[in-house]
Parts: sequence; C-alpha cells; structure tokens
Amino acid sequence: MKKEVRILLLGDADVGKTSLILSLVSEEFPQHVPLRAEEITIPADVTPEGVPTHIVDYSAREYFGEEFLVKEMQRAHVFCLVYGVDDEKSLESTRSYWLPKIREINDGDNLSRPVILVGNKDDLIMDLEESPLESVLPLMNEYPEIETCVECSAKRLKNISELFYYAQKAVLHPTAPLYSPDMGKLKPACAEALRRVFRICDMDNDGFLSDHELNEFQKRCFNAPLQQSNLMEVKNLIKKYCDHGIVDNKMSEMGFLFLHTIFIQKGRHETTWTVLRKFGYTDQLEVSDEYLRPDLHVEPGSSVELTEEGSDYLISLFQKHDLDKDNILSPSELANLFSVCPNIPWGDFSASVMTSEMGWLTQEGYEALWTLNMLLYPEHTMEYLGYLGYNSDTRGNQLTAVQVTPPRHDDFKRQVSSRNVLLSYVFGPKGCGKSCFINRLIKKGEIEISPETDRHICINKIRYQAQQEKYFILQEVCASDQEEILERGGDCDLAIVLYDTSRQDSFSKAVEIQERLDVPSVFIGMKSDKSSVKQDYDYTPEQYSQMAGLPPPLFFSAMPDRESAQLKIFQTCVLFASHPFQQQSQSMPLSKIITTSAAVAVAGMAAFFLFKYVRRGR
Repeated sequence: MKKEVRILLLGDADVGKTSLILSLVSEEFPQHVPLRAEEITIPADVTPEGVPTHIVDYSAREYFGEEFLVKEMQRAHVFCLVYGVDDEKSLESTRSYWLPKIREINDGDNLSRPVILVGNKDDLIMDLEESPLESVLPLMNEYPEIETCVECSAKRLKNISELFYYAQKAVLHPTAPLYSPDMGKLKPACAEALRRVFRICDMDNDGFLSDHELNEFQKRCFNAPLQQSNLMEVKNLIKKYCDHGIVDNKMSEMGFLFLHTIFIQKGRHETTWTVLRKFGYTDQLEVSDEYLRPDLHVEPGSSVELTEEGSDYLISLFQKHDLDKDNILSPSELANLFSVCPNIPWGDFSASVMTSEMGWLTQEGYEALWTLNMLLYPEHTMEYLGYLGYNSDTRGNQLTAVQVTPPRHDDFKRQVSSRNVLLSYVFGPKGCGKSCFINRLIKKGEIEISPETDRHICINKIRYQAQQEKYFILQEVCASDQEEILERGGDCDLAIVLYDTSRQDSFSKAVEIQERLDVPSVFIGMKSDKSSVKQDYDYTPEQYSQMAGLPPPLFFSAMPDRESAQLKIFQTCVLFASHPFQQQSQSMPLSKIITTSAAVAVAGMAAFFLFKYVRRGR
C-alpha cells in the first residue's frame, strides 16, 4: 500500500476545482476564490486510512504551460476530473480532452491512475427530476479508469469530504487490479491470489473452510474473531446466489471467490485488499520482496538453521498434505503442497536425502531437505516459507523460523560447536571413493547424479554420544572446486580427507590436501574390505596423524552389508565436528613438524658439543 496519496484536480476553468479544495479545508464556501489554491497536505492522523494526503489544484486560467501540466499529472496518484453539471461544454471537454490526456499519461508511465469524475455545482439544478449522472454513464463505460462518479456542491458543502475520501480510497484500494466491470467478475490475477489465500487457510486440506478455519482467517486478517451472526449472514448470501459455494456447511473455494466479488461490487474494495496485503500482495498483485525476503544478516563463518518454530511449521505442512498418512509425500501430494508457490524449489532430491523405495519424499527426508536448503540457500528458502504462508501475527515473519549461528572460529576457540547442522567437506584424490562414502550417509549405493546438480551432497540426522542428534552434511569437493576451497582453508565444521588403502600413492596425495586445511580434519582409509598396501610415504597414516595432532585414521568400506560399521564412523565424525580440537590439537603441516624437529635436534647437538668443550677447558 502506498505511503502517501497525491490527488490532482483537473478540469476546465470555472468548474469549481479551487472552491472544492477551500470548502474542504475551511468547511465553508469561500467568498473570494483565488485563481489557484496552494497545495494542501492533510496529516495522516486525520485521514480515514491513516495516510498523509496531498491535494493539488490545477488552474487553466493560471496556465504554466504543457510541461508543468504533464509533470503534475505524472506525480499524481489519482485524478479528480471536475466538470460543471450546469455546463455541457465542460462535460464535453472532459470527454474530448481531459480523459484522452489522462490515458496518454497513464500509457506513457505504464501506470493505471484512477479517475474520480466529479459533477460540481449540482445546487444550480436541484429541481431536475433526472440525475445528471445519467449523462456520464456512457463515459464511465468507455473509460474503465473512472473509479466512480460523485455529484457535489462546493457552495452547499455537499459530498465534499466524501469526494476526497473516494479519491484516497481509489489509490489505496484500487478496483482496476481486482475486478473487470465489463465481464462482471474478478480479474485472473486477483482470483489466483485469492485461491492461494484460500489454500493456505484450509488447514486440514479438505478443499473447504470450516467455521473454525474461517474464524482463524478472520483473526489473521482483521485481528478480530468472526461473529456467529455475521458468519450465518455471509453463508446465507453465498447459498442464495452461488451454487456449490457452501457444501456441508463449509465454504468452498468458489464461495470464497464469490464473496470477494460481492465485496468489490458493493464498493468494499478495502476488505479484499486487506486480505491480499495480509498475505504479501502489492498493488500489482505480486507477492512483495519485503514479505518474501526479510533482511537477514549472516556474518562470515556463520550459518542459518531452522528454529523449532520453523521446523514445527514445516512438519505441519507435511502432515497437512500427506493425505494417506503414510509418512511419504507422493509426487501429487508434493505438488499440492507447493501449489501456492511459483514452483517446487527442489530438483532431483533423491541423491541428497532418504527417500522411499519408489524415490518419494519421506518425512525424514523432507525435514532434512529443508534443513539442507536453509544452510545452503537461506534467502531463497525463506522466500518459499513466505509463499507457503508462514507469516502471520502470531509467528511474525520468516526471521522467527531461522537462527544464525556464531562464526565457526568462535566454536573452534571454545572447542564445542553451537550448531545443530554440521557441514563436512569430503576431499580426496580421484578414484578414492568419495561418492560411495557420501552415498552411504543416506544408505544408498551408486547414484546417478543429474547434470543439473552442481555438487554431490547428502544430509542425514545422526544420533551420536548420549543420544544427541545433529544433522550431518557431506559435500564432495570436486577437482574444479578444490583449489578455491583450500585457499579458504576448508571453511567447514570438519574436513574429511579420504585415501585409497589399496593404492600406494593415495595417502601422499591426501596429505598434500590436509596440510592446507585450517579446520578440524580426519583421514579415512577407503576400501578397507580389500587388501591394503603399504603407502608410498615416509610415515604410515597412523604415524602422520599422531605427529600432526589428528585423530587416528578411520577405515571405511562402502559395502551395503557394513551398515553398522558405517554408522559408527559417521557418528565418530559428528563427534569430531561437535567438539573441534578436543580429539585433536590444532593440526600442524608435516613440513613444519619436520622443520621444528630438525631445529630441536640441531640445538641439542650444539648444546652437547658446548658441554664437551667446557669440560675440556677445565
């Protein structure tokens, strides 16, 4: 909704534009009327809608040129087009000059500024039996931008405040985006927006709004419960004029749309706009950026997780759309859940989370997928929470659904992680088994990765020490990304460096990676089910790990029958990530260890020879 309203009065000379403004301000007809009134600003606290309103006069007699007129028309939000009901010439000028001029300006700005057609001086023809409004009906049909027509009298103060109220209302609650008078029905964009509202408010997903759901809708949009007498009145109206609008004493989607059609036809546009704006819609019937993307600040090294409130809401959506209550969302159920969004935000998720045997999304996988996307793409994920209708007076905006963790370096200093979601990069030389290792986190074997997937990543909830649970994410570091990630020192909660126990040159390549990491890390020897070979390196993996202050290497087999052993290794990795540097000291590259050891040895030898020299001197 606009933060202010700018009303421009247009029309021929002597139709009473200035008198209308002065009569509004002074509440009496002016005895002396200037050529043009100065701009008037009505404060927000005295306007019905609580929005400051600027009223601007245009004088044809005090003419400032075409450029001035165009500039004022472009600044205006609504036009009050005034003609004299006693002056047919001024009405003809409205038809031949002013309305085409307004349409030209609107088309040039790609805007639809509404018009209030004002028939002034009706006190001069009070004895006429037929209302002068009859003569302007063809004009209103020809120009749909005419919001309404008002008869008034500046001299008798008739309909003056109403005139400016209608002008303000035409800006704040415009008809044009909502309703087509020619067709006598809601415009497609309005109908689609109201369908989204209906589906969000249909809490049990049965296709109808019960009395309880209607009452919750009323409280959500208008901050007041729905009176039973008003509810019965509304239902009876829908029953009378809309077949199938009420079914089994519940309101259908058809009845909901019909009700808003009636509101608009009766001039209660503000009711429909209040509903639409509550669910984030702009005057163009698009969900606003402010609604979808509240400002979220994330420091470097911090991450974004779902709060308990955010998780509970998403679980309630799963349960709402799991119609057969099998704890699995079929493709149609998943599509229904996201029917209030532009699309389904996930591509092929089967390579990242636990799924059913048919590849459908289980509740466990659904929760993990939201968790993963919140960590990787927090702004995009919060946007979809907005589309799904998370925002309300009780919950607030999406910021109540998320929490930002402290930076990782703070966790490293405390040697305990504050995160509920742990990210682990998986490094290793080519062919060591990174994909197999990651797939076993979700208990899957070889997975065909979609070409659209830019990274191989899996997430699962792991229960570890003392029945604690954390989400654990394994992300493969491919060759094209490895250099960039290593330059950042790893930038994760735990770096897992794999090597192939069956290849002699594998561990030396793994060491080259580990020495560039500035995060907790652990070696894992892959293919432990095969015969291991002596690594072509000066130290065994166990010796190197001890000297570098790392935990002892773990050994992993990706064979499906080793599921219990695989789980223990994942639990151990979660423990290392949850308590960084408690199981290991700050790792030191082996080159530094060797240099330091050599320096100590040289110093020791020098001290020995000095000791012998001193004794000989004695």
